Amino acid sequence: MRDGAPLGRAGLALLLMAAGAGARPRPAGPGDQPRSNVVLVACDSLDGRLTFFPGNQTVDLPSINFMKRHGTVFLNAYTNSPICCPSRAAMWSGLFTHLTESWNNFKGLDPDYVTWMDLMEKHGYCAQKFGKLDFTSGHHSVSNRVEAWTRDVDFLLRQEGRPMVKLTGHRKQFRVMEADWRNTDKAVNWIKEEAVNFTQPFILYLGLNLPHPYPSPYAGENFGSSTFLTSPYWLEKVNFEAIKIPKWSSLSEMHPVDYYSSYTKNCTGEFTKEEVRNIRAFYYAMCAETDAMLGEIISALQDTGLLGKTIIIFTADHGELAMEHRQFYKMSMYEGSSHVPLLVMGPGVRQQQQIPNVVSLVDIYPTMLDIGRIPVPQNLSGYSLTPLLREKAESEVSPRGPRPSWVLSEFHGCNVNSSVYMLRTSKWKYITYSDGSSVPPQLFDLTADPDELTNVAIKFPVTVHSLDKILRSIVNYPKVSSSVKEYNKQQFISWKQSLGHNYSMVIANLRWHQDWLKDQKKYESAIDKWL
Repeated sequence: MRDGAPLGRAGLALLLMAAGAGARPRPAGPGDQPRSNVVLVACDSLDGRLTFFPGNQTVDLPSINFMKRHGTVFLNAYTNSPICCPSRAAMWSGLFTHLTESWNNFKGLDPDYVTWMDLMEKHGYCAQKFGKLDFTSGHHSVSNRVEAWTRDVDFLLRQEGRPMVKLTGHRKQFRVMEADWRNTDKAVNWIKEEAVNFTQPFILYLGLNLPHPYPSPYAGENFGSSTFLTSPYWLEKVNFEAIKIPKWSSLSEMHPVDYYSSYTKNCTGEFTKEEVRNIRAFYYAMCAETDAMLGEIISALQDTGLLGKTIIIFTADHGELAMEHRQFYKMSMYEGSSHVPLLVMGPGVRQQQQIPNVVSLVDIYPTMLDIGRIPVPQNLSGYSLTPLLREKAESEVSPRGPRPSWVLSEFHGCNVNSSVYMLRTSKWKYITYSDGSSVPPQLFDLTADPDELTNVAIKFPVTVHSLDKILRSIVNYPKVSSSVKEYNKQQFISWKQSLGHNYSMVIANLRWHQDWLKDQKKYESAIDKWL
């Protein structure tokens, strides 16, 4: 911290010169020069479109802008599963969700899974982690897992509190998400007190909760997180005039899966334009606070003379819809939810570079190994980003051949009543569901329709067929969907049996309690019919 406040734009502007990293060093070869340190800052729920025009006009993000000036920003980076644990499982394993069977927030990687950090540590890196990890199985609330298991049941229940905003503190209060600031402080102190003394390279991970919405206790004991909370200090960083009020389809015109998502997220009621604008503004303010924590890490590297020797990567597990498509949260393939930030700066990384190629979080694993000059396993789903960052020919470093022209994202968790698969190419986004026939697919031309308001699947059947063929060559998605259905049913049966006589009381008092308690017998009967 500088004089009790986050590092400002002026401070960031001086960093690279002071670090002596203004020149662009050539890529290191084995035995040529020491391996770079690496810092990965991964936040939760940051919409990647805020890192470039026009999304970057809505809020002041000086640390992200600094990384853009002195490094590379990816314009089309995506999560491989738009929910916390499965997305992080993909990032830490380098494998698609269906390969690790990370189906929901309760089902992630095994605790002993070998991650890229494990391999870097094995190959001589000093490794340290602070903050949110959330890629192994067994976490999150009972409500969260039961809602995922029962998504095929024939009922419709609100599972979240209505999205709302809350202002806290005063105009000088910048430490709002205190847990994140404490972890940022730990990372800063580790850099200044330990990393500075290392004779070998280090890898540091900082996981942030922000800008994920805060819990909403008013919703009952098993509440969700539907409160967008910030202080006046951060709200002043938002350009209210630039906030776009999203267009909504009528409830009757919504895609059936979108309607289920909107209903379970408690978003089918009436919202005024002012409510929607405030939700988006408070969310952007939370992004500004996140950006300040990134700035503290950059500042610590500068203060210790490590900035010019360290590759910094900034990303998120997924985005935040912030009332686009009549939803908040994630669990959707729409851009607000699936598009993530990805910025890289440091030795050998081209400056002021914008990369349009589609990439995804599974690419982090091979990239980390590439940076550490560690052999990359050939069975990974991801491809190293190093050739794009350094503009080297892909074949120079990847025996697997060129990077695919698509990315895959899939979702199997709560608030969506079907497995969902998304294939993103240069201009098309193809979204299909379940077995590929029982639920209508969606096709969006992101060049002509960046807000994804017009499904053109019926208009372009040849394109749909072509993209579906590619998707089926990557994953047998009808088979995966069937496996997830069976997994959900078996998990629910085991959970129900473990509760014995307490089952009726426990299931009635999960996050959906306000709806469930109106007609307990109806909803229990629906579950019995499903089983």
